[in-house]
Amino acid sequence: MQQRRRHLANRLASAMARALGGDAAAGVILILVALTAVLAANSPLAHAYHALFHDPLTGSPIPKLSTLHHWINDGLMAVFFFTVGLEIKRELLGGELSSPARRRLPVLAAAAGMAVPALVFLAVAGNAPDLQRGWAIPAATDIAFAVGVLALLGNRVPPSLRLFLLTVAIVDDLGAVAIIAVFYTAQIALGWLVASAAFLAGLVALGQLKTTRPLPYLLLAMAMWYCMLHSGVHATVAGVLAAFAIPLKTHDSGDSLLLRMEHALVPWNAYLIVPLFGFANAGVSLGGLGFAGLLAPLPLAIAAGLFVGKQAGIFGAILLAERTGFARLPEGASRLQLWGLALLCGIGFTMSLFIGALAFPAHPLLVEEAKLGVLAGSLASALLGFAVLRWAPRAR
Repeated sequence: MQQRRRHLANRLASAMARALGGDAAAGVILILVALTAVLAANSPLAHAYHALFHDPLTGSPIPKLSTLHHWINDGLMAVFFFTVGLEIKRELLGGELSSPARRRLPVLAAAAGMAVPALVFLAVAGNAPDLQRGWAIPAATDIAFAVGVLALLGNRVPPSLRLFLLTVAIVDDLGAVAIIAVFYTAQIALGWLVASAAFLAGLVALGQLKTTRPLPYLLLAMAMWYCMLHSGVHATVAGVLAAFAIPLKTHDSGDSLLLRMEHALVPWNAYLIVPLFGFANAGVSLGGLGFAGLLAPLPLAIAAGLFVGKQAGIFGAILLAERTGFARLPEGASRLQLWGLALLCGIGFTMSLFIGALAFPAHPLLVEEAKLGVLAGSLASALLGFAVLRWAPRAR
């Protein structure tokens, strides 16, 4: 009996090690963070939870960032976007997006995976003018969540499928950044914007001078972020632009500043910034909503965009590429596995919550409804995507 218990304990420990190791760790942490936030927002701690993030801070050094929520969404998330920008540049110049043949399928799938969810959202939300600003909420994929779920499946999924998911998510992130910059920009303050451009030019000049120390880049990037914060363009865009100015080229010593920065920031992103953002933004109050609340136009449109639109757009693009010979499919992956991957792309947690807050800044109730739609659509996509990939036969 004791030996059997020991074997059971060993199996549980092995399962936990697999769940919390490698790529799965970030996804598991995000799942736990989202559950904790929802529980906190629907418990006796709800008032303390909302006060923690939304009550004014005493003595904030930047008046525009008057709450902890602002510091997380406009400050820490700029670091998240900076890391995303480093990854995008690396992939564009030397990775899976560096050649036209490699770019074709991920770019087509990502574009369809952003356009179709937006169309589904608009079709479901109807002609309500106060809801139309949310069209981009279901267009984004959460790379940490999706890759984490994929990692839980172990070797049941071919490596080419994981690589394809990463490249689609990278193109998706680039599209989301462009959407934020173009469609969710407030009134422009030209002087601040010109100052941002000047600091960006300074970053580019540092690269041309082959500066390898990170401190000058970081100082100019922080100055550009501060100016962007006051310019009307969302401050997180500064993170991506600054990342694009970091040189990737390997120097004579074999050192690359971009790779050093990316490797240093990825753990902070995965284990601090994104979970903290998730905890601050996923806490939706379910009191009085029930099933009828989920069927309200905004949550239903977002959930349908993520669950229906994402899989229809991405899987449809994959089938179209195969039929027309436009691009080669990932090696060793069956059609059923590709459908499961398209389902996982419907997990829109981090970026969707972020865009939801930008879409309805003056309507807290709509932001809460958007959170409900994001959580419902992401959960349905994760569960069905996991089930399909778990039971899909491996390609011959």
